[in-house]
Amino acid sequence: MSVDSPAPRSRGLLWTGRVLSGLVGGFLLLDGVAKLFKPEPVVEGTVKLGYPESVIVPLGITLTACAVLYLIPRTAFLGVILLTGYLGGAIATHVRVGDDAFTIVFGAAFGVIVWLGLYLREPRLRALVPLR
Repeated sequence: MSVDSPAPRSRGLLWTGRVLSGLVGGFLLLDGVAKLFKPEPVVEGTVKLGYPESVIVPLGITLTACAVLYLIPRTAFLGVILLTGYLGGAIATHVRVGDDAFTIVFGAAFGVIVWLGLYLREPRLRALVPLR
């Protein structure tokens, strides 16, 4: 099967992918928008991770843009690639400050779920990377 002829569409896979993508995309969108308003817990958490307060809004803009790209079907592939980079940076930050293994694994699992959501809702990706 080639990339030009996508794998057959399954309604179950499609809706599972949409739900996963909606949940993780919505969470990331909420996190990004929260950074734009800089509530005290966001400021405290960012400073605790070693970043100056001045990077919170740019991080919020970046995360919000990536999440929106991920949630729009036409730009979802670009969004998932950008979110992978963003989440990789978040994981690296938590490793650098010596956070516990759960926090680090949670970030990695979140990245896997972001990809899984797109994989299940995008037959062209399933044709490109068959899991058989």
